[in-house]
Amino acid sequence: MADLLASRAPSVASAPRARTYAEVTELRARHPEAVAAALADRVRRASFVPDDGRLMVVAADHPARGALSARGRVDAMASRTELLDRLRTALARPGVDGLLATADIAEDLLLLGALEDKVVIASMNRGGLAGSVFEMDDRMTAYDVPGIVESGFDAGKMLLRIDRDDPGTVSTMETCARAVTDLNRAGKVAMVEPFLSSRSGSGVGGGKVVNDLTPEGVITSIHVGQGIGASSARTWLKLPVVDDMERVMEATTLPTLILGGDPVAAPDATYETWRTALALPAVRGLVVGRALLFPPDDDVATAVDTAVSLVR
Repeated sequence: MADLLASRAPSVASAPRARTYAEVTELRARHPEAVAAALADRVRRASFVPDDGRLMVVAADHPARGALSARGRVDAMASRTELLDRLRTALARPGVDGLLATADIAEDLLLLGALEDKVVIASMNRGGLAGSVFEMDDRMTAYDVPGIVESGFDAGKMLLRIDRDDPGTVSTMETCARAVTDLNRAGKVAMVEPFLSSRSGSGVGGGKVVNDLTPEGVITSIHVGQGIGASSARTWLKLPVVDDMERVMEATTLPTLILGGDPVAAPDATYETWRTALALPAVRGLVVGRALLFPPDDDVATAVDTAVSLVR
C-alpha cells in the first residue's frame, strides 16, 4: 500500500481519494496536505437547503464528547472503522443531504470521497465531556468559524445547555452568541441546539446532567437559544421531539431540524414521533445519528431509507 501511495504522491494536489482505511492513515501520515486538496476539489452544493426546503442529515459528533454508547451498547462507537462503514452506507442512500460531524470524522469521509455534493454541518463545542464534572462547560474545542469558512462547509452547530444553578452557563452562552454572530457575518448557517439542563445531584458536578424535556422546558430553551447573537438571519434550531410538539413549535419562526438522540423506544414508535413533528411548518427535516446508524437489526440502509421517506 505504501508503494501504491508513493506512486500517487505527485498527484496529491489533485486530491487523491483513499480506497481503504489503511490508505486514509497513510495519506494522513505522509500527505496531510491531501485534506486541503480534497476540500478544494470537493463538489459542493449550490445552497444549504434543497429545492424542496427539506433536509436529511446524518449526525456523528457524539464521540468527540466521549459519548460512545448507542441502544445500550456502551462501546457502540468505539471502533472508528465500523462507524465510518455505517456513515458511508447512510450517506450513500438517496435523499440523504449531508453530515454533522467534527473534523476527524468529516475529514476521514472526505478522503474516502463520501462528502461529494453533500451539506456539511461542522460541530463546534465538544468540551463538555459526557459524565465529567465539567460536562456543563461546553467550550469550543472542535471547529471554529474560520475553520468552517476555510473548509467550505455550510454551517456550524453548537450545543447550548442552560443550567440556572451553574454560573458557568453564562460563559457558554456568550461563546455561542459570538459564534452565531460570526457565522452569520460569514454567510454560514448557525445551528443552535438548546436545552434547559440540571444536575441530578447537589452542587456543581454533583450528579448526572439531565435535560428538561417537558414542553415548557423546551419552549424556554427555544426562546433563549434563538435570542443569542447579533443576527438570527441564518440561525436554525436543532430540537428534540417532546410531548405537545405543536405548542412547542409555536415558540419559534426559525427553521428547525429534529434530532434523534439515543432512542429507547421501538423504531416504529420513534418514526411515528418524527412523522408527527415533520408535519409542522417550522420543522424542515431530521438530523439523526445513533437511531439510524445503530438500528436494532443493524440494517442501516433500511433505517435511513425510512427516515428519508418521512422527510420527503
